[in-house]
Amino acid sequence: MEEAQKQVWVFGDYRNYFQNRVTLQLIARARELAAAMDGQVCVLLFGHELQDWIDEYVAHGADTVLVIDHPSLKVYQSETYTGLLVDLARQHRPEIILVGATSFGRELAARSAKRLNTGLTADCVDLRIDEQGLLVQTAPGFGGNLLAEIVIPRHRPQMATVRPGTFQELPHDYLRAARVERLDLPPNLPPERVRLVKSERLPPREQALENAEVVVCGGRGMGSKKKFRNLHELARLLDGQVGATRPVVYAHWAEDGALVGQAGRQIKPQVLFSFGISGAIQHTAGISGNPFLVAVNKNPNAVMMQMADVGLVADANQVCLALIRELKNRLRT
Repeated sequence: MEEAQKQVWVFGDYRNYFQNRVTLQLIARARELAAAMDGQVCVLLFGHELQDWIDEYVAHGADTVLVIDHPSLKVYQSETYTGLLVDLARQHRPEIILVGATSFGRELAARSAKRLNTGLTADCVDLRIDEQGLLVQTAPGFGGNLLAEIVIPRHRPQMATVRPGTFQELPHDYLRAARVERLDLPPNLPPERVRLVKSERLPPREQALENAEVVVCGGRGMGSKKKFRNLHELARLLDGQVGATRPVVYAHWAEDGALVGQAGRQIKPQVLFSFGISGAIQHTAGISGNPFLVAVNKNPNAVMMQMADVGLVADANQVCLALIRELKNRLRT
C-alpha cells in the first residue's frame, strides 16, 4: 500500500447495517481528514461473501478496501478479529484508525489499541486535523459537563471510536471506483477461547432514535414525569421518536436510551420539536444535520429559542396537548 503513513482506516462494521450506518458516516468524515493530510481512505473488511459491502463502501467514499473473505470469519470472533486488525496495522502502519462506537466496535477498538500500544479516545463527537497534522478527537468528559480535545502526539495509529449519528454519510455514487485488495487468512491465528454456539437476530422494537426523521425532545420545562409522557403520544402521531435532556433522564422521567447530547445519542432528524429545553451545550452537541427546529419555552431568551426556525413562548405541556388534539382531529376527518 502506497504512503501507508497517510492512510485513514475505517473498520467496516456491516452487521447491523440497516439500523446503524455508522461505517458510512465514518467514511464521510475520514475523507475530510484524509484530504487535510493529503492521504487516502481505506476500509478494512472481514467476513464472508462480502462483495455487496465492498461495493457499498466504495460507493460511499472508500479509496481502498482491504478484504479478508473466509467462511471462518462469517461470525464475529473477538480474538480473531483483533488479531487480524493488529497484524494488518503493523504491516501497513496507518496514521488513523476509526471504529464505530457500537458494542461490537468498542470491544474491538479497545483490544486492538492495547496490543498496538497506542491511545484510543472513546465515543468521540467530533474529529479534525490540527496545524501539526495530529488528529484532534473531541469527546465528552465528566459526565458530559465539558468537551475534551485529545491528541496522540507520539504513538501510532491514532485511534478513536465514534458514536452512530455523529456525522452525515455521503451520497451513494454508483460511478466511483476504488482499489480492492483481497488478502488471505493468515494460517497462524490463535485459537478462539470462546465458541459461539447459536445466535438469533431479533427485529428492532422501534426505529432507532439516531435514524428518526422526526424527534420530539423534552426537558425539565415539561413540568413532571406525567406530563413528559404526553411527548410519547405526540411522537406516535408524528411517526417520530422521543428524546430527552440529561436532567430529565436523571429524574427518571425518561430512559437512558432517550438521552440526546454529549453523553447520549447523536441525532440528525429532518424535524425536531424541543419542549421546555433551555439549550445547554451538553444537549445541543448531540444535534446535527440542521433540522427544522420548533422550540417551545416560557423563556424567549433560551438558547433553543434563538436556534429555532419556529419559536413559541408558551407552556410546553399545554402546546404539546394542543398539538395532540389537533393531530387526532385531523386523523378523524
